[in-house]
Amino acid sequence: MNEAPHQAIDALFLEERRYPPPPELAKEANAQPGIYERDFAEFWATEGRERVTWSTPFDQVCEWDPPYARWFLGGRLNACYNCVDRHVEAGRGEKVAFYWEGEPEGDRRTITFADLQREVVRFANALKELGVGKGTPVGIYMGMVPELPVAMLACARLGAPHTVVFGGFSAASLAARLRDMQCKVLVTQDGGWRRGGVVPLKASADQALADAPTVESVAVLRRGGGDVAMQEGRDHWWHELVDAQPGDPASCPCEEMDAEDLLYLLYSSGTTAQPKAIVHTTGGYLVGVSSTHHYVFDVKPDTVYWCAADIGWV
Repeated sequence: MNEAPHQAIDALFLEERRYPPPPELAKEANAQPGIYERDFAEFWATEGRERVTWSTPFDQVCEWDPPYARWFLGGRLNACYNCVDRHVEAGRGEKVAFYWEGEPEGDRRTITFADLQREVVRFANALKELGVGKGTPVGIYMGMVPELPVAMLACARLGAPHTVVFGGFSAASLAARLRDMQCKVLVTQDGGWRRGGVVPLKASADQALADAPTVESVAVLRRGGGDVAMQEGRDHWWHELVDAQPGDPASCPCEEMDAEDLLYLLYSSGTTAQPKAIVHTTGGYLVGVSSTHHYVFDVKPDTVYWCAADIGWV
């Protein structure tokens, strides 16, 4: 056969049916006909200006040198400011940022933007005490608890790139990612609830740290409630770190970042080879996810976006 592999594949099922939305729903949708017919650079320049708050406006939308792209060149901003602070400053501090339901049954929390800002600032100040600053790589190995986005946003506030490792991954998988990113700090839990039982996250983290020599400090959230080993000088309880920290945003201003500065790394599963990190930079990522929520998820000011997170960042 001289056919290319893709030419030798038969389509066994072709779906051509369409299901148009009700007219009244389509009329109110954020995405209207013709939106994707606009000029590429003009579209993303408008999205960049409307979806994100910049401390320094960008002067070029995109520099494309296949396979590499650089977005919103010259622009400066902070991801945490865009996700949290600007909403509080706009008078939306009492608006709910997270409705959270977890385990055990009945474990619920309602967190406003003002609550979120205070907790992010407190944990960012705690991270600073552990030596985290702009450019310090941080690993996060947690269950699906509100403190997970708090940790992510605290890192973003400081300009510290982070990677989130799914709490169901093994110690070896965690160690590989910590080594690759050369993380200086790890944020984890004593244990995480999952399907009625407690997953021993701290024990797995301890195994991983034996093979991740760059990690110098560990912040541990008390969640599972069981006894865990704490290494003196390295391990610190989350609540002890943050209890004495101020929550005033002025105590921890948002670090100004270049649009192309690293926000976080997201690693592949590594099932076939060494895990590969996908780079998410600050400006392009924020504009991309903001536009997606506006047009694809059709999010409006009064929308509650619901997500069932059974396996473990938002």
